[in-house]
Parts: sequence; structure tokens; C-alpha cells
Amino acid sequence: MKADRLIIYKISDADNGQILRDVSFLIKHFRQCRECEEKREEYENLLHGICSELIKYADERGLSGNLWHAYLVDYLVNHENAYSMGCEIRGEVQGSVNEFALHDFYIMKEFLEYDFDEMLTELNTTMLGGLFEYKRAAGNEGKTYNHVIRDRILELAESLPDNKTPEEMKRLITEFYKDYGVGKFGLHKAFRVEDSGDKALITPILNIKKVSLDDLIGYEQAKKKLIDNTESFIRKKPANNCLLFGDAGTGKSTSIKGILNKYYDKGLRIIEIYKHQFRALNDVIAQIKDRNYRFIIYMDDLSFEEFEIEYKYLKAVIEGGLEKTPDNVLIYATSNRRHLIRETFRDKSDRIDDEDMHSNDTVQEKLSLVARFGVTVYYGSPAKKEFDEIVLALAKREGIMMTDDEIILKANQWELSHGGRSGRCAQQFIDHLKGISENGG
Repeated sequence: MKADRLIIYKISDADNGQILRDVSFLIKHFRQCRECEEKREEYENLLHGICSELIKYADERGLSGNLWHAYLVDYLVNHENAYSMGCEIRGEVQGSVNEFALHDFYIMKEFLEYDFDEMLTELNTTMLGGLFEYKRAAGNEGKTYNHVIRDRILELAESLPDNKTPEEMKRLITEFYKDYGVGKFGLHKAFRVEDSGDKALITPILNIKKVSLDDLIGYEQAKKKLIDNTESFIRKKPANNCLLFGDAGTGKSTSIKGILNKYYDKGLRIIEIYKHQFRALNDVIAQIKDRNYRFIIYMDDLSFEEFEIEYKYLKAVIEGGLEKTPDNVLIYATSNRRHLIRETFRDKSDRIDDEDMHSNDTVQEKLSLVARFGVTVYYGSPAKKEFDEIVLALAKREGIMMTDDEIILKANQWELSHGGRSGRCAQQFIDHLKGISENGG
């Protein structure tokens, strides 16, 4: 039973395999302590270190029960390799890679079934047996996964050791890959880009607000336009980059979050990127182009001042160079501006001066960025009647105990001093009423 004999699921510096490597070492060597007291102390320290790491690991992920089994399942569902990435979203792949994967599942089955009693007794650490019936702290749901994925991992950790053959283990883990995916892209919905030397680092966003498109009241035509384009993308049919523009607080960002939550289980993922990171766009796309997910690169509140040139990087990515933009990547952006790049009266001037002999070309270059978005969706501030309808719908949803007339009167007073009519203003007003109600006001 050696971890270094794994082929497809081989331990590397990029995964969470150090615990597996250390346990494999102890299984092979712990009996040496019978002849050497120095070895005994070394191995006891190593085992205590493993236990410490397992508890830390469990706390981060909200794991419980047999932590060794939970760790091994977590290792399998996070390991990105030729087999797991081939199976993500699509299910089992064909070819020789299955034979090598099955070889590794024979090894993982041995690890799952290993009896630690002799080791714990030999190293005077029988008290550490509590790791095999671990109860996480009350209220600790973990910070790594949503509860659906965490619970599925725990179910597998409980069921896999129950006389499952390696073939059956492989089938169950492959079903997980098909249902949820593998690694960070499979087990998380949304990501941000962090600067990490020469390479862009794509990291999961762990706390995603649970927003549904139905939470955005009104804007049915805008939502339908966004849904139609996204569904075409999910179904691998022709789809366009999308620009959501309009007044502040009207639900543009909420629509993007709603789209993510609606289509996450169909393989949609979102990567948020800011304009100062546009130089990294090609690197980001290179990291995701061969995965089986559909990625939306999301740019919130996108706009450029006339002196900013980052829009050139965005244009280059959208237009594509010699290499075609991958079919599994679209760009969705929100903006309060229709044309994204601030124009000046100088841009509109017909006079020719030394600063720009071809001013019309400059204007056309700026305006051409919007043309790269095949779908544009407008979100305007609601009229008074629409604003009242939004307020009343939100009040009903939150159980506000007031008459409609009272709510509308107070809402109209609120919006006059809080930035005007918008969905955001309506939500803030309802939160205000709810807070007063809960405080006994």
C-alpha cells in the first residue's frame, strides 16, 4: 500500500496530498520503532502532526465522522487529472485512461480499509482514535463548500468502505464528477482573479449571495433576453457576449448572480475580473479553455475614462487574434454607461489639430468596444407605478404588516432622500421597515 504507486491520482505539490503521503510512510515504517526508540519518538510526532492536520482540514471543509475516509474522498473529488477532468459534467470517458484510473482505485480502497489499531497502539496514541468518530463543532458548516457538496462528500465517505469493489468505488466517484465536476472549478460557482507573479491566480469566492432571478421584480423583458442568451451558451449553441447597462441600482448585478445560481448545476461558472487585471485576460482564458464547464468572465460596473487604455486589452480578447476565442467562454459586463468609454466634446469636434490628426478614427475606436457585445440589455429606473409595485411585492415577501397605502406613502418619502426610484432603493426601504418592526418600532 504505497501512495507513490498512484498513477492518475498521483500526489503533487498542487493538491492536498501531504496527509496521504505521510500516512503511507507511517503504514510502511511504523513497526521499526520496536527496534529504535528514536524512531518511536519521530513516528509519534509525525502521527500527532497528521492528526492536527486532519482536524484543521475537517474544520475548513465542515467534515465529520471518520476523518480519514472523508479526507480520502475529498482528495479524490478535488484531484484534477486526465480521468477526472474528462468525466466532469459529461460522465465516464472511454479509453485506456480507465484502466489506469481503476489501478489507482485499488490502491485507494486499501487506504480506505486500513485498520489503524495496531499503529495507534504501537505509537501510544490510542486516544487519537476519536478522529474516526469526529463531531464537528456546533454551527461549523465549513468555509470551503456549499452544504450540498459537503454532504455528498460525507455520504461517499460513509458508504465507500462498505464492501465496495474498486470498480464500484470508481463508478460512484465518476458519478460525482458528472454531477458536480472536479477540483476548484467543479466544486465552486464563482471565482476572482488574483495577481500572483507572472501567472493569474483564479481563486474561488466562497460566500455567494443566494439570489434568484425571481428576486428581481419587474424587468421581465431584460431577464428573458439574458436567459435566452445564457441558455444558448449552456446548450453549446451560438451565443453572444452580453452588456447590461442602465441606471444604478436597477438589478444588473443581481441578474448576473441570478443567472449563475440558475445554471450552476448545468456547468455554468463565473470568473469576476476588474479592469486593472485585463492584461491577465489571455492567461485566465488559457487556464479554462479546455475544461468542460461554460465560463462567463464577469466585469461589474465597467467603464473607462478617456485616458484609460485597458479597454484595448478587452477588445483584443473579444476580437481574438490568431487563436480563436474558446467556445466555452463568454464575457458579461454591467455598466451605467451605454458606450463604456467617456466621450468629450473634443471627441465630437470636426476640427483637426496637432493632438489627433484623425479624431474620427479615435472616436470610432472608442465606440467600437460596445459593438463587440452582441447582446445589450437595458435596465432603466422604474416609473412611479413600477416602483410602487416593486415596493409592495418586497413588503409582501418580507411580511411587512402595513396597509399598501401606508407602505407606498413611506416609500415615496424614502426615495426622495435616498437617490431616487430604483430596485436597490426599494430594497433598502423594506430593510429599513423590517428593522424597525423587529426592534419593536
